[in-house]
Amino acid sequence: MKDRDFYSSFIRLHILHHAAHEPIYGLGIMEELARHGYGLSAGTLYPILHGLERKGYLSSDTRPEGKSPRRVYRATAAGRRALKEAKIKVRELFGELFEDEHRQ
Repeated sequence: MKDRDFYSSFIRLHILHHAAHEPIYGLGIMEELARHGYGLSAGTLYPILHGLERKGYLSSDTRPEGKSPRRVYRATAAGRRALKEAKIKVRELFGELFEDEHRQ
């Protein structure tokens, strides 16, 4: 993925978006992100999930699943607030990025 610096916040927002709607787990969100063109390895994704959890945006617990337990993540109240505020900023940026195209 070229220009990775521009996409790191998009990935975090995407994770928060899904975790605010339903519990997520590593492989599932990795596949979801891949559908949108973000080809992340486990070595990239899990530090992002752990960082969001450390900062209080996600919480996790383990659930029994097959042979080994699965860690499931959910958005916290702080994560939902951050997502709500980010949506405002993204909407504003989106408008600016595409306003020239609408004028033509």
